[in-house]
Amino acid sequence: MEQGGCFHYRDVSAEPFGDDAPGVKIRVLINEKEDFSPYYILRMIEIEPGGHTPYHSHPFEHENFILKGKGYLRIGDARWMIGPGYVAYVPPGVPHMYECAGDEVFCFLCGIPASRFRE
Repeated sequence: MEQGGCFHYRDVSAEPFGDDAPGVKIRVLINEKEDFSPYYILRMIEIEPGGHTPYHSHPFEHENFILKGKGYLRIGDARWMIGPGYVAYVPPGVPHMYECAGDEVFCFLCGIPASRFRE
């Protein structure tokens, strides 16, 4: 997509997030390799009921937009119940965790900087 383009998100497979993230899958929708996006990566995170990410941190920020379901977002010592339409910002270097809080998939978009900006 060097000149831009579009596709349906279901055209991108949902991959397991990792062993330390039960019930979590990720779709990398826009990335710096195949899509030629030099600044930004857009991911879709899907968390099954009972699933969660690890409580973790890294040196780059997240921008989130919640699409469906309900979940908890923990950032440092704060914890919020969030659902469709919520927008969240996770600053760099702050421990955080996402957790499904309902009986349907908790799904959100997660933007991060391209790898050359993460250090």
